[in-house]
Amino acid sequence: MTQKTILITGCSSGIGHDAAHGLAARGWRVFATCRQPDDCARLQGEGLESFPLDLAQEDSIAAGVEETLSRLGGAPDALFNNGAFALPGLAQDVPRAGLRSLFETNLFGQIDLTNRLLPAMQDRGAGRIVMNSSILGFVGARARAAYVSSKFALEGYTDVYRLENRHPNIHFVLIEPGPVTSSIRAKAIPHFERWIDWEKSRNRRFYETQLMPRLYNATGPKDSFELPASAVTRKLVHALESPRPKLRYYVTTPTYMAGAMKRVLPTRLIDRVLRKF
Repeated sequence: MTQKTILITGCSSGIGHDAAHGLAARGWRVFATCRQPDDCARLQGEGLESFPLDLAQEDSIAAGVEETLSRLGGAPDALFNNGAFALPGLAQDVPRAGLRSLFETNLFGQIDLTNRLLPAMQDRGAGRIVMNSSILGFVGARARAAYVSSKFALEGYTDVYRLENRHPNIHFVLIEPGPVTSSIRAKAIPHFERWIDWEKSRNRRFYETQLMPRLYNATGPKDSFELPASAVTRKLVHALESPRPKLRYYVTTPTYMAGAMKRVLPTRLIDRVLRKF
């Protein structure tokens, strides 16, 4: 049996790190990429193949694709578009440049990488492209407008990929995790400090009493229903190895609850529920 191969972005920690090790343990050849060369060296020390790939940089994406195709002599069997970051802040406080910075990684980079690999998959007539979206890819949340909008857009683009796809053995899949243990909150702090001028905000008290205490509390309690990153890996395995993968995979209880709300409740009632979080 030929060894399956996959390229994964955002493997320095959290979901990407767990997915890389989980798939390698199942016999996959994993290219575990991340932005920083030091993180790539650490992943190599952990027994993974790794090289830099920064979704915010076109040259880095091009080099990462070239490296992948060169090592394999063709397309990988799968791509897991996982790399992303958050920019906490109320919608009216997110500046254009901050929004652009987030979209470069969370959306534009994901699409660029997919479009560069897709022709090789089409030539072979097989491939799986899995997008790591979020519960926030189909419901909103206060102070997360930038992240929410990028995930909504990613879901829409993936839906269109699927509609345009003419290859029965190429599959486009969305994974939609809710609260999962990761370092995304800690990694969001530099972006918050760079882009959000909370001291001049009309809603300064919200930042002082709600957002910042939660953002900077590294030892605080877990989110309700939070699951480890391995919960995402389990769904990823099914998406990659099932003969007929689902189009969407929910992860965590809140995602199932939000999906049910979207199906049965009017929008005004959903807003009332979501304003509590």
